[in-house]
Amino acid sequence: ALPERKMVFKGLVTNKEDMKKLILTPLIHYPVMGGSALITFEKAEVAQRIIEMKEHVVELSCGEDLEELDRCRVRVQAAPVDVLLPSALEIGLTRNSRSILVSDLPSLGIPEEALLDKLELFFSKTKNGGAEVESREFLDDTGQVLLTFAQDGVAELLIEKGHIQVPIGKGKYELKISPCVSGDISNLQLQPSRCPRTILLSGIPDVLGEEPMRDTLEIHFQKASRGGGEVESLAYVPAGRQGLAVFLEDKA
Repeated sequence: ALPERKMVFKGLVTNKEDMKKLILTPLIHYPVMGGSALITFEKAEVAQRIIEMKEHVVELSCGEDLEELDRCRVRVQAAPVDVLLPSALEIGLTRNSRSILVSDLPSLGIPEEALLDKLELFFSKTKNGGAEVESREFLDDTGQVLLTFAQDGVAELLIEKGHIQVPIGKGKYELKISPCVSGDISNLQLQPSRCPRTILLSGIPDVLGEEPMRDTLEIHFQKASRGGGEVESLAYVPAGRQGLAVFLEDKA
């Protein structure tokens, strides 16, 4: 299942061969159960070597008493991390004839509601090319405002202008007017993909605090004598808890 997310397409495509292509940047949310750790190495061959060894004996810093040595070791299992990535995506797009996107908004430090009131007041006046505003909404993570008018034809005329000067506070600011396009996913195909530099450790007992255990694991898996190598990042989730890791596109 994919979460709903509002997206704004910026810029124009001029190459006709690319007009039906959409570039996706993976942002995978991966649940991590308690008693587990995710380790990302700088080199993929190190991760592969750790996975092939399967079981690892990690020594804990519990003192130097030889009689207690068995209690200072834990056995953990290493496994690959597989995620699902989109291999094909089709989106049906529909242009909203009564809505516009307003962007290039100034950063004046005023509350969102106050800014929405000013925009609604401006675009509801016929002398500014507007009409009655039916709804207004800030789009998350975009810095843009979606305005919907109560009648047809208004949005189209504003979009043709492209830009319009709007008085906000003590100044006038040139805002960009763009069409509003909504879309639904009509076809989505996924394929499994293995993370080349990341491994999953499981079976980690709750015998140390979170930070000491994280440090112990990193020290162990950085040693070449134990098949390890340079660790880029390590995330540890103690037993009885749950975590959520976020995987980005691998640039290495």
